[in-house]
Amino acid sequence: MDAAWDPAAYLRCAGERARPFADLLARVDAADPRVVVDLGCGEGALTASLAARWPGARVTGVDSSPEMLAAAAAHAVPGRVEFVPGDVRDWRPDGPVDVVVSNAVLHWVPGHAALLARWAGQLAPGGRLAVQVPGNHTAPTHRLLAALCTSPRWSDRLAGAAPPADAVLEPAGYLDVLTGAGLAADVWETTYLHVLRGPDPVLTWVRSTVLRPVVALLDDDGAAELTAAYAAALRAAYPPRPDGTTVLPFRRVFAVGRLGGA
Repeated sequence: MDAAWDPAAYLRCAGERARPFADLLARVDAADPRVVVDLGCGEGALTASLAARWPGARVTGVDSSPEMLAAAAAHAVPGRVEFVPGDVRDWRPDGPVDVVVSNAVLHWVPGHAALLARWAGQLAPGGRLAVQVPGNHTAPTHRLLAALCTSPRWSDRLAGAAPPADAVLEPAGYLDVLTGAGLAADVWETTYLHVLRGPDPVLTWVRSTVLRPVVALLDDDGAAELTAAYAAALRAAYPPRPDGTTVLPFRRVFAVGRLGGA
C-alpha cells in the first residue's frame, strides 16, 4: 500500500471501477444515516455520491495516499463531505457510525478479517458495514505477475512483492466473519465481463493496481523490462476478439452486515 498512487491512471477505467461500488451500495438499505465513513476513499468521487444518496449524513472519506486525497479535495463540501488522511488499519471513530463502506481496499490488508470484526464493533445500533473486494487473485492478471516476480530473473528483488493468491477470503469466509461479529449478513459474488479497447488494455487496467507496487521496486530500465514481459503474457492470456475489443473477466466479492435495529 506504500507505493504512490496515480489518480489519473486509476480513473482511466472509472466507469468499470464504479460499477461494483454502485452494486454494493444498492444492498445497503440504511434509511437516514447521520454518520457515514468511506475507508479507503481514493480520489473521492464515489464518496461524494454517498452524500447525494443520504442528504442528512455527514460523510468522511479516509485514505492513506496523499495523491488520492489531493484529488479528493475537489469533492469536499464544508459541513457535509470531508476527506482525512489515515490508514484503514488504524481507523477508530470518535463515536458509533451508521454506515461504514470499504470498497476495493481490504485486499491490500493482510489478515483483514480481524479488522472487519473490529469495524463491526464500532457500528451504531442498526448500522451497516459494506465491503467489496476483488476476488480475482487466482486470475491470469495475478498469476502471471506472480510467476514473473518469483522467476530467476526477478526473484531476488520481487519475490516478496508477488501478488498472493489468498489476499481475500471466499464469500463464505466473509459470511462467517460478519455473523461471528454479531451482524446479519448478506454476502454474494459477481464476475463482471469488462469489454476493453485500445492497445494492451488489460495492462492499462492493472498498471494502477496490482502492477503498481511491483514496478515501484525497480529502476526505470527494470520496470520497462518487466512490464514488457508482463504485457506479452497478458496479450496471450487475454487475446483480442475479432472486433478488436478485449474481454477482462473480473470477479468481485461483496459483503453487507447489519447490526440489529431497523
